[in-house]
Amino acid sequence: MYLYNSATHKKEELKTHTPNHVEMYTCGPTVYHFAHIGNLRSYIMEDVLEKYLRFAGYSVNRVMNITDVGHLTSDADEGEDKMLKGAKREHKSVMEIAQFYTDAFFADCQKLHIKRPDVVQPATGLIDDYIKIITKLLDTGYAYLAGGNVYFDTSKLDRYYIFNDHNEEDLAVGVREGVEEDTNKKNKNDFVLWFTKSKFEDQALKWDSPWGVGYPGWHIECSGISMKYNGEYLDLHCGGVDNAFPHHTNEIAQSESYLGHPWCPHWCHVAHLNTTDGKMSKSKGEFLTVSLLEQKGYDPLAYRFFCLQSHYRKSLVFTWENLDNAVLAYNKLLAKIANLKDEGGVDEAVRAEYRAKFSKEMDNDLNTAMGVTVLYDVLKAKTSGATKLAIIADLDEVLSLDLIAKAAALREKNAAAAAQSAGAFTVIAEDGTPDEGIENLIRQRADAKKAKNFAEADRIRDELKAQGIEVTDVPNGAKWKRI
Repeated sequence: MYLYNSATHKKEELKTHTPNHVEMYTCGPTVYHFAHIGNLRSYIMEDVLEKYLRFAGYSVNRVMNITDVGHLTSDADEGEDKMLKGAKREHKSVMEIAQFYTDAFFADCQKLHIKRPDVVQPATGLIDDYIKIITKLLDTGYAYLAGGNVYFDTSKLDRYYIFNDHNEEDLAVGVREGVEEDTNKKNKNDFVLWFTKSKFEDQALKWDSPWGVGYPGWHIECSGISMKYNGEYLDLHCGGVDNAFPHHTNEIAQSESYLGHPWCPHWCHVAHLNTTDGKMSKSKGEFLTVSLLEQKGYDPLAYRFFCLQSHYRKSLVFTWENLDNAVLAYNKLLAKIANLKDEGGVDEAVRAEYRAKFSKEMDNDLNTAMGVTVLYDVLKAKTSGATKLAIIADLDEVLSLDLIAKAAALREKNAAAAAQSAGAFTVIAEDGTPDEGIENLIRQRADAKKAKNFAEADRIRDELKAQGIEVTDVPNGAKWKRI
């Protein structure tokens, strides 16, 4: 598999420390609020990547953190702790907030068919591991004490900036109004490994350490969690593009300085989901969550389909119109699958052929848009219905769009509707997407024909044709489609 590597700025073959096994780490949420659908785009694409690696024959150990301490509002080392901010907003304890929003995050993941990682570790659970790492960094001269806090000394590195091709907007995550510069730092890029109570007197979560009572910085948690559950050699690290600097940059600095050898050779970053006003965030515009999509009548899997239609490294613009277009395409796909009949037996040679076509697209930097196109090629293939259904089920192990189950439910719904209206005039949309206005016109045309008012029937037919609607008469009804 060839995957773009943010560390080398080119597509490279994914090579692993242990053959046919991938140690994979994905940055998890800071659980101070609901995840918005922009956050969830990253988790959808990481989920597809993990599932495709398994589809391709790898074993995968995927680890993810839950940030429940230490993530400040600037994404660097300044501002208020996000967890404390959430607790104050809702008049709850930090741990109550963490548990509530962790549960909410995984509920959203379940609705989007995002698999739970093999290991999920809250940051607060490995404090002793962080202290061990920080102690060695101090002993080896990579860290220093200042103002009661422990800082990593970036001047000790031959190369600090790793992901230097990200644009200015992506790198400006530390900029917030009202943020004061930390004068304890020797160099502006130095970052905190451990805060003591001298930094934030009202910090809710504190632990004893050799440097005083305090709490870990945000960046140290991912290094500590990955080393514990992935080992010293990580194959693939994923996250949103806004994590590249400073978070992932700092992870590399502290991890390789601690280990004394290269840590993770391959880095995969998912681009932003934007609105027409710019990057989506919790503080700007309408707060777009999975629950809001559901309230507006959208199937969360239609949003997953929307994401898969674009490449993960391209910024994706969310509008309700764009989502509506994805819903229409998703429903049409389900309708086509629902029309397949499970008969004729499975042709394993054809099945292998289309699995290979799918793999060719996904091996090319996880090209999900072309991977979805293979589904349409399967539907057009000259092979049995049973073979098509088997291939679609195979590919959906990766795409996770619930295609077989939803198509079966649609098939049952259509059959029930047909049985209920047996003998009555039935109107069916071929793409599975009803339109009340169009279907009323088709019924009016049928009534006119029944009354032998052929001029009115022709007029309605012409009106439908002008709207791009083709009507086909069938026994006891009509079916229609857009042309």
